Amino acid sequence: MLSAGRATGVVERMLRCRPLVRAPILLYRCGLGFMLGDRFLMLEHVGRSTGRRRYVVLEVVAHRTRDSYTVASGFGEQAQWLRNVAAQPRVRVSTGRRISVPATARRLTGPEADDALTDYRSRHPRAWRALRGVLERNLGGRVEPPGTELPVVEVALD
Repeated sequence: MLSAGRATGVVERMLRCRPLVRAPILLYRCGLGFMLGDRFLMLEHVGRSTGRRRYVVLEVVAHRTRDSYTVASGFGEQAQWLRNVAAQPRVRVSTGRRISVPATARRLTGPEADDALTDYRSRHPRAWRALRGVLERNLGGRVEPPGTELPVVEVALD
């Protein structure tokens, strides 16, 4: 088993490998998103400058109701998808069995983000230990609730 520090290094290298990070998009676009289970979704959003359709696969931090998903921006405020949905919150979501469903993205408040991350941390402690170091390095700040600086977004299906 990998130590938390070593696991963090592995995760960090994987997240910097563009072909590896982009590969799940192909699965969703071919209708095979169900292979990734319920822990991921593909978010279709509109580029704020280009107006072109953009795609990103994100880990689901919380799925509290049938029609809402909570995701976090592991690259902080600089993540292009986060900046795009701030400019245009009308998005589309693909999950295991749902394909390109209209939805609306909303940035969570600090306390809401803390609640979502506390819940994630308790349900997935090993994943949190591996990701926490990567997130803190990417953000240059605190990700541990309370008072997280990690941007968290709720996507509600229409």
